[in-house]
Amino acid sequence: MNPIFIVILVSLLLLMALNVPVAWAMIISSVIALLVDGSMPMVIVAQRLWGGLESFPLLAIPLFVFAGNLMNIGGGAERIFSFCMSIVGHLKGGLAYVNVLSSIIFAGMSGAATADAAGLGQIEIEAMLKDGYTPEYSAAITAASSIIGPIIPPSIPFVIYGVMAQVSIGSLFLAGVIPGLIIGIVIMLMIYLAMRKSGMKVRKRSSFRDIWTAFKESFWALLAPVIILGGIFSGAFTPTEAGAVASLYALVLGFVYRQIKVRDVPRLLRETMLSTAQVTFTVAAAGLFGWILTRYNFPTAVTEMLLSFTSDKYVALLLINIALLVLGCFIDSTALLIMMTPVLIPIANSFGISLIHMGLIVVICCMIGINTPPVGICLYIVSDIAKAPMMKVAREMLPFYVAYLVSLFFISAFPQISLFLPNLLKL
Repeated sequence: MNPIFIVILVSLLLLMALNVPVAWAMIISSVIALLVDGSMPMVIVAQRLWGGLESFPLLAIPLFVFAGNLMNIGGGAERIFSFCMSIVGHLKGGLAYVNVLSSIIFAGMSGAATADAAGLGQIEIEAMLKDGYTPEYSAAITAASSIIGPIIPPSIPFVIYGVMAQVSIGSLFLAGVIPGLIIGIVIMLMIYLAMRKSGMKVRKRSSFRDIWTAFKESFWALLAPVIILGGIFSGAFTPTEAGAVASLYALVLGFVYRQIKVRDVPRLLRETMLSTAQVTFTVAAAGLFGWILTRYNFPTAVTEMLLSFTSDKYVALLLINIALLVLGCFIDSTALLIMMTPVLIPIANSFGISLIHMGLIVVICCMIGINTPPVGICLYIVSDIAKAPMMKVAREMLPFYVAYLVSLFFISAFPQISLFLPNLLKL
């Protein structure tokens, strides 16, 4: 093994063990590798950090973050929740179903799991607590459904992967539609199994008039995903431009619903800039780290090692899934996505795995990681909202972890699930 590999891996793992942020750990370990090598000028560090951000599609990240923030306080989330309540609220455990259905609809506007958990989750958890659900279960179902947000388009992780893998972001968006719905359906199945023998009260079924009233009140919010996704898939605008359209629409919607005041905009912009800075700094660090790995042929070495172990692409996918799920317990989802993409692209090419299919698998595994302790950020968000211990929430999550694994198995084993829509529309 190349000694530089050992230097990179040991320094990276040591820095992460010392709780150094992953972005800084990637930068420092890259600098150490260059110093040990001694053949490259250190100015390459600045060049590669900047080079990692020289991509127009990355502009979609702050735009979709801003749109999600606007939708959360602009009244759209509340109206979506009320509409979903009118449709499935009468089922046993109705609010749990409402939780998942709301996340599926909200996914067409946000693109980030944390936006779903922190914004829409506040509404969902408060309603569930008032209806008699335990804080732990309320938080668990909210966390479980939040990962649908970045899988059904638009999706910030797909933008990042698309830029790094040089694949169509529009195709990645299309690829996430059916898998996102499958994950939602399997989560609902777990709710059904849990609720069928429970003593939860059943709400009165909404009349057609009530459903129609809820639909009219939420119409403009429900129209947002139609405009965003319809514009992308019809070619009216690019995924990056869709972020601008989503932000403008969400801002206008907030003013129409009279939930957003002009004085709120600077605060929202500040929150958006802070969130974007965290993501883009990690992307920049990954640009340097990925270049270092490629320069010293680390992806090739990993590919050859995997090929020596198996020539079956499904076995390779199984090993990749296991590795990503384990790493996701300890590494932030965005950092994991950025770190692993340069390594996995050569593997996908060697085994004949579509880069679109690989992207979907990587994103799903990373999103599962945001709900697995000890690092799972969404678990901390919903636990704080519900005022419940995080490990108790994780215990309530056990059936939903099963739902995740079942969904991931079928999506990995049957690539047609993710490739059907991109192939159909030729994006």
